[in-house]
Amino acid sequence: MKTVELSIQGMTCAACSARIEKVLNKMDGVEATVNLPLETATIRVDDGITEDELIARIEKIGYGAERKAELTPKHDLRPLERKVLISALLSAPLLLVMITHIPGVTFQADWLMSPWWQFALATPVQFWIGAQFYKGAYKSLKSGAANMDVLVATGTSAAYFYSVFEMLAHPMHPSLYFETSAVLITLVLLGKWLEARAKEKTTDALKSLLSLQAKEAILLVDGVERSVAIDLVKSGDVIVVRPGEKVPVDGKIVEGETVIDESMLTGESIPSEKTVGADVVGGTINRSHRVLMVAERVGSETMLAQIVRVVEQAQTDKAPIQRQADRISGVFVPIVVAISALTFAVWTLGFNDLDMAIRASIAVLVIACPCALGLATPTSIMVGTGRAAEQGVLFKGGGQLESLNGVDIVVFDKTGTLTKGTPEVVATFGDAAFLKLAIMAERQSTHPLAEAIGRGEGSGQVERVEELAGRGLKAVVDGKPLRIGSVRMMQEAGFALPEWDMQAMTPVYVADESGIVAAFGLQDQLKERSRAVVQHLALTRQVYVLTGDRKEVAFDIARQLGIPETNVIAEVLPVEKADHVEALKRQGRVAMVGDGMNDAPALAVADVGIAFGSGTDVALEAADVTVMGQDIEGVNRAIEMSSLTMRNIRQNLFWALAYNSLGIPVAAAGLLAPWIAGAAMAFSSVSVVLNALRLKTQGGKST
Repeated sequence: MKTVELSIQGMTCAACSARIEKVLNKMDGVEATVNLPLETATIRVDDGITEDELIARIEKIGYGAERKAELTPKHDLRPLERKVLISALLSAPLLLVMITHIPGVTFQADWLMSPWWQFALATPVQFWIGAQFYKGAYKSLKSGAANMDVLVATGTSAAYFYSVFEMLAHPMHPSLYFETSAVLITLVLLGKWLEARAKEKTTDALKSLLSLQAKEAILLVDGVERSVAIDLVKSGDVIVVRPGEKVPVDGKIVEGETVIDESMLTGESIPSEKTVGADVVGGTINRSHRVLMVAERVGSETMLAQIVRVVEQAQTDKAPIQRQADRISGVFVPIVVAISALTFAVWTLGFNDLDMAIRASIAVLVIACPCALGLATPTSIMVGTGRAAEQGVLFKGGGQLESLNGVDIVVFDKTGTLTKGTPEVVATFGDAAFLKLAIMAERQSTHPLAEAIGRGEGSGQVERVEELAGRGLKAVVDGKPLRIGSVRMMQEAGFALPEWDMQAMTPVYVADESGIVAAFGLQDQLKERSRAVVQHLALTRQVYVLTGDRKEVAFDIARQLGIPETNVIAEVLPVEKADHVEALKRQGRVAMVGDGMNDAPALAVADVGIAFGSGTDVALEAADVTVMGQDIEGVNRAIEMSSLTMRNIRQNLFWALAYNSLGIPVAAAGLLAPWIAGAAMAFSSVSVVLNALRLKTQGGKST
């Protein structure tokens, strides 16, 4: 399947997005997700379905669609602002008429009482300013659905046309509702304008990420520097990066040394020292000296481009909690229309009060619009994932953000996750000659333990090396067959372990054909903040350590972290980690934290996989959650942001549902004037977006 992204025009509420999603998903080989705040559709389709077919299907039900731009563009709100202003000017005199209905309020404005003056003021508001509601209602009903436009058009039309009838049928003493229709349209438009302004801010994090991209690069060609647009940079180009400038693309330093501010990538404020051979990432800032770099990844391949893609994906993805709200929104409008009709019937037939029947039924139509319900979840997810990205935490989607909040168990890989990942040889045992041979063999491997051993002084000619995953390697050095590896490797070979004192060390044994002849003792130190992070998590969740290292080493790490030995799973091969995570899932929801490489199976099996990304060596799409850099505090930031966002969503859903649940019966009882219902409806949508925007200032506290 391929993924198609479209921009959608004409959606006004959650009923619209639900309708488009339903119609698209009825097509064979189509899985569609429609995002109301972003006005986008993310569609997974079989290769045989074209983009034009999808657009045609959307247009058939009355909405517009086109290929999505790199970033949903900022909307031009000026036309809407002009409409709101004109509508307000025309409705203001009618609002004075409405005020005269308040007991005890009197003032002389006889000309405003004229039906023809009210007709003249209300008509352009109803049919010019309000034309968008009629168009939207027509398209919605034509497609077999009902949305917010149907509610507004029905309610205001009832008030307007009844007033016209009264004006003509009873010219001396008409019952007029022109002010109701005009003020309602004005308030709904005002709410839409405020909502649109607030929604623009929900994508601020994404826009700020894009602004990090350099616009130009300085190429060095035959010793001559020349500035070119960033789009013209190719892999292999040599680029000059001066102090204070942004690194334009991903690559390696080939001349000079400097310090680079990588806070945009990792959230770490302390600049990193970079010398020849060091990786640098586009969008980071050179803080010190002029350097030369060679471009390796450009355009859509850069780390910044990957981050933007992941954040965009997270903002368009739906959390399970949102799908529940969408199901409610999809049936809400028809139910409201039925309640409004019932309200009208009860007041006319039961109480013989036509005046109250009109006002109450209109109030029900207007106050019950499901806009707030449709915005409650996606706006929070958009702001929450954007805020997390600013802190160096990337969520793959809304589902992962919701799942992380519900985890009961957090499982940490040890090496490189809890520890610095750079073990050192702290002791040696046995025959020194064999140790030197082993050092030469280990230099042929890229395993962290092998690299640590390989830094020693060795001697000998390596003739053959064979790596055994999770165990060690076999080698022939100076004609001597050697086994160099773990306790398991030695036990499988049937060799007895010497009684060397290697407590709290990771042993790497060296054996010839007769048995073990030497050993290296290695240690890997905890990261500075590992204990604080684990202790913070342990307050609310179970924390486990999962490692291939020896039990003695793992237990020592557990003691330093302050977790019980019963929560240590040691001497596990990489391929076995997934089985242990699967077993832990029987106790509750599990988050696995690893380096994203040899932990990949365990990360995939866990309910939520959290991987560390060094900035250039990890495919960000591989993990549910990616913590940029190697800062273990990012795990707590991810969980905290998940918790804050889900709490924000629940607040939004509670108020949206409570608002409708309380508002409808109050309106049906005739206790709510239609214009107040319109103001309340507009306020409910704006309040949901504003509450979501609070997330922009939350999260990021250290443990």
